[in-house]
Amino acid sequence: MSKQELFLRNKIKKYYPKTFDKELIDEIIKVGEYKKIKSGELLINIGGKMSHIPLILEGILKIIRKEKNGEEIVLYFLESGDTCAISFANCINKKRSIFKGIVEKDLEAIFIPVEYIDDWIVTYKSWRYFIIDSYHFRLLEMVDAIDSLAFMNLNERILKYLTHKAEINNNCELEITHLEIAHDLHTSRVVISRIMKQLNDENKISSARNKIRVLVPLTK
Repeated sequence: MSKQELFLRNKIKKYYPKTFDKELIDEIIKVGEYKKIKSGELLINIGGKMSHIPLILEGILKIIRKEKNGEEIVLYFLESGDTCAISFANCINKKRSIFKGIVEKDLEAIFIPVEYIDDWIVTYKSWRYFIIDSYHFRLLEMVDAIDSLAFMNLNERILKYLTHKAEINNNCELEITHLEIAHDLHTSRVVISRIMKQLNDENKISSARNKIRVLVPLTK
């Protein structure tokens, strides 16, 4: 076994423990391409052709939906042990991407060529369950995003957004601007700045220039 094969095998076992059976891990190592992608880089754009799906080892990927008029909103974040369920459907149906994926935090992933995805569903039960679970979790996240838009006021949405970012980064201190928050939540920087001051006065966050500390308890 080569050093690269051993390296990938250990990575898969660490971030996908008990997810894949041995034969499938062998296949992933054989056909998968390991990549590192820097924060801020565009992984896939709307309308882009999807030739691979990522198995995320480390880092965070932000998934964004874009309206016809060009406005954007964040749907969810992907982290270690995740994949993007939407990409499965696009790859299998040979359709172009309906979302944009931007690296939020330096990413390490194994990219699986699209031509193997469909066959593995039939061949490997662990792969089939993995896809079903991925769809389930992403659906719950999108329902949660819809609920936030429908039932939460903007103060609550902002605090939820900040606490979630703190959770996935495993760090209560975030380096983020009011403009970035406004962009992700589809509102204006002026509104964000006003609400951030309110949250600061309520001791839910501590805000400084381009830095925010989340003071409410995290679930992770």
